[in-house]
Amino acid sequence: MKKFDIPEHYKSPIISKVKARRKLNDPLKKDFSPTVLNFGNVEFIIARHFGFCYGVENAIEKSYKAINDNPGKQIYLLSQMIHNPSVNQDLIDEGVKFIQDTDGTQLIDWKSIKPDDIVIIPAFGTTIETEEILVNLKANIQQYNTTCPFVEKVWNRSEKLGEKNHTIVIHGKANHEETKATFSHSKKNAPSIVVKNLDETKLIAQFINNEIDEKTFRHHFNGKMSEEFDPKKHLSKIGVVNQTTMLATETQAIADFLKQTMIQKYGELNLKNHFADTRDTLCYATNDNQSATIELLKSNADFAIVVGGYNSSNTSHLVELLEEKFQTYFIKSQEEIKSKDCISAYDIHSKKLTTKNQFIPNKDFVRIIITSGASCPDAQVDAVIQRILGLLNSTISIDELKF
Repeated sequence: MKKFDIPEHYKSPIISKVKARRKLNDPLKKDFSPTVLNFGNVEFIIARHFGFCYGVENAIEKSYKAINDNPGKQIYLLSQMIHNPSVNQDLIDEGVKFIQDTDGTQLIDWKSIKPDDIVIIPAFGTTIETEEILVNLKANIQQYNTTCPFVEKVWNRSEKLGEKNHTIVIHGKANHEETKATFSHSKKNAPSIVVKNLDETKLIAQFINNEIDEKTFRHHFNGKMSEEFDPKKHLSKIGVVNQTTMLATETQAIADFLKQTMIQKYGELNLKNHFADTRDTLCYATNDNQSATIELLKSNADFAIVVGGYNSSNTSHLVELLEEKFQTYFIKSQEEIKSKDCISAYDIHSKKLTTKNQFIPNKDFVRIIITSGASCPDAQVDAVIQRILGLLNSTISIDELKF
């Protein structure tokens, strides 16, 4: 895989060694068991896969290339480069301005953008409508377009399904930048609808089976359907794609449920005429990170820490998985660890920061699971580890560490 040129401060002394050793011993990524680092009185159980993925490193490399190649020019980012606050702040500190926030709220008037300005498209991609605005402004959006190739793969899959007259069911969060972009490209080629989870998918099945009326259906999916979407006509032949950072198991459950619905409606012999049995469109990093996190569930530990941006979809799903077994703390950086007895963590259910006291148990030996999302620099994971080592006065130093 390509090696990217990213700033040195995103790399780390501990994690870099761990990843280098795992890559050497397991180049084909067949072993998803975690790495265990023993510091005497504290042990870290580290996921096999975590941190920057191909798409994120590509986006960071291109962003810094835009900065270095264009001194004196105004550089804009369409929205957050990735869902990590420290990476986005680094770009702001370099003079990059954000045109929109993650919700699509305009921060800078389109009229302010001049043909000589540089506009970077983030890793999530963007909508066809926004591209048209930028093209009309004569902005150069191709040179530093950082759209992840795995996101573009979903767009291509949607196009192929549309060519065969399938309606596209997109598993994603309707307000997420990537889903907005995928929906925009998908609806150009085919009727499209966004479902967040299996419960919403069941509403589609209920309409197909005449269990709910069209008014109820349209009310629930208002704003999540393409223009002129006709559920009576457009739900007889469907295919499923997804936002690349969703839970793989949930996407599979949605596809399986809709497949079974079509079998019940039309019979198994006619299934190919009504359902496209597409392969999962999650990116490799999301798959690897989720598989490595599932492997962590086989471990015994006192608690788990997940590091990443609070608005990161792929990171929140790692939290969901770990919560099945462990007390899990979702933090954006080591700064959220206030002391040995206090941590400020994000609750993915209430969408609020909560303070937890005595989060490290008073024991002679503590075991901690740690992982991070695909947009989190290894240096941040490293900093969390070192923060805890300092609080617990670890008996083995980093230099003495053996693994």
